[in-house]
Amino acid sequence: MVIILDENLIELGKKNAAFKAVEENVKKGMILGIGSGSTVVYAVEAIVEINQKNNLNLKCIPTSFQSRQLIVENGLTLVSLDTYPEIDLDIDGADEIDNALNLIKGGGGCLVQEKIVASASKKLVIIADYTKKSEYLGENWKKGVPIEVIPLAYVPIMKKLEKLGGTPVLRMAHAKAGPIVSDNGNFIIDVDFGKITNPQELNIKLLQIPGVVDTGLFVKMATKAYIGQKDGKVAILT
Repeated sequence: MVIILDENLIELGKKNAAFKAVEENVKKGMILGIGSGSTVVYAVEAIVEINQKNNLNLKCIPTSFQSRQLIVENGLTLVSLDTYPEIDLDIDGADEIDNALNLIKGGGGCLVQEKIVASASKKLVIIADYTKKSEYLGENWKKGVPIEVIPLAYVPIMKKLEKLGGTPVLRMAHAKAGPIVSDNGNFIIDVDFGKITNPQELNIKLLQIPGVVDTGLFVKMATKAYIGQKDGKVAILT
């Protein structure tokens, strides 16, 4: 019974955070980046509502197949980075957020496209629930830092990750035999580094490994985070 209540509170927090983030940041004529994950579903719901009410003429760029489907199914205008390489606002979730608004993302496997869209955006706004907030990355999120890699190189990359002090695990699929394949046709390795006190330094070291496409460490990219609390209120971190 307690677990059900906690899940309901978490979902309420996600929804309230998403709606508040959309209300305060989405403006008429914006090019929007639409992130991936369960929290973004509420953001799209809020975007549809505010778009219909105020005829905002929004254009949306997805970060994954999932967010592309959300945009299309909800009747929003789908565009691409080819035609709109500069994005006004990117709204996305996170697996973990530290005190400096550094993030771990990629639990859903979309980290590379998420980072591309985030880097093309003037503002990255994160929506999450209270379970995602930590003092340091790696404290609450125990599944490790997702790293997308070229399939050919995954074994030597895992050896190098061990030398950096990580415990790497190749992410496996559940509905089929074999590893998860990203939207880009690559593998994902989840690496537990324990508590990460310097995510910028770690990110640089990881990106220097040949065969690493990108990491789920989003360092100094987020401008604001809306965190749904246990009581349904929303804390705003900047």
